[in-house]
Amino acid sequence: MEEHVNIQAAAGQKPGIPFDQARVDRIMEEQGIDVLVATSKHNVQYLLGGYRFIFFSAMDAIGHSRYLPIVIYEKGRPEHAAYMANKMEGHEHQVHPFWVPNLHTSFWGSVDAAEKAAAHLKSLDLGNARIGYEPGFMPSDAYAVIAAAVGNKQLVDGTGAFERIRAVKSPEELDLLRQASEHITDSMLAVFAGSGEGSTKEEIVQALRTEETRRGLQFEYCLLTLGSSHNRAVSDAAWKKGEVMSLDSGGNYRGYIGDLCRMGVLGEPDAELEDLLGDILDVQEKAIAQAKAGNPGSAVVMAGEQVLAKKTHIAPFTDFFTHGMGLISHEAPFLMTNHPVAYEGVDASRPLEAGMVISVETTMLHPSRGFIKIEDTVAIHEGRAELVGDRGRGWNRGGTAR
Repeated sequence: MEEHVNIQAAAGQKPGIPFDQARVDRIMEEQGIDVLVATSKHNVQYLLGGYRFIFFSAMDAIGHSRYLPIVIYEKGRPEHAAYMANKMEGHEHQVHPFWVPNLHTSFWGSVDAAEKAAAHLKSLDLGNARIGYEPGFMPSDAYAVIAAAVGNKQLVDGTGAFERIRAVKSPEELDLLRQASEHITDSMLAVFAGSGEGSTKEEIVQALRTEETRRGLQFEYCLLTLGSSHNRAVSDAAWKKGEVMSLDSGGNYRGYIGDLCRMGVLGEPDAELEDLLGDILDVQEKAIAQAKAGNPGSAVVMAGEQVLAKKTHIAPFTDFFTHGMGLISHEAPFLMTNHPVAYEGVDASRPLEAGMVISVETTMLHPSRGFIKIEDTVAIHEGRAELVGDRGRGWNRGGTAR
């Protein structure tokens, strides 16, 4: 039997809308979209004010189908908002009520969730309204159900609208991103100090997983190199005296990503290593200096690429890259095209806005000294850039805690 709950009746009061409604409505108007249908975990989380169902945090499959959360939001009509949730999420609502006025919690698969979403859309009497959905995050069986109910012509790609909406972070979101970056930095520094001669890549990755988990992060990934190798896969390769280690990791803190890279060395760095990392930091600093509200995104790209081009001794094997980040590791603003991830740099000419967050990274594939990289997380403000998790950007000595 379906549990259909009206939030106001269940909670006894009207919960606040957890996003800037005026901004969301304005972006929908600009994009020509009347209704948003979110089906990705990150956009559902955004529209629900940070909520993500823990049971499906690390998986989607269940039985012969999949978990498909659906949030529906009609422009200017928050009273029509609805959430199609898994059956177990009724318990979540009892503890922390969802803000949406219409909650449906009877679903286990994608088709039954889509059927209820289609019924809700039809009940809104939308006429020829344009419904923005997520093509990359809606399975074909769910799409067929909704398209049959509202018509193919009314369904349009809403990906761009969702990206624009999430691009500028609230103060609360910025704080979560700061915490994610700080916890990752602390975890990396602990791993450098705790690893030593003979530590294998498998052991180092497990150590990082442990450090991030105990700091409240959900471990996402670790890309790791040792010595002169450029291979970042996990293996039984061991750290040797005098070798470098690159540690690139993303950890998830309450849904928000921290994405940084720091460098370690087992022993003291020689003059060449100091110079090479100094060159990378110079590129980083020049690019980050342009990461201010009002500057076009291309200013960050140009600054990084121009200073790198002048460093002819490293330019042939060094690359500069910058991208937006937040609930996912690559999101708006999109500042570079197919570099290396396959998307268009559609935001390069647009001014950066206060509240945006970008990753700035310079990667060197040195032919003999190995993989040397610094990746920083940068919050955009009026007149300045804020480096978060900004410690450990030099050579971190390995084995100091052994």
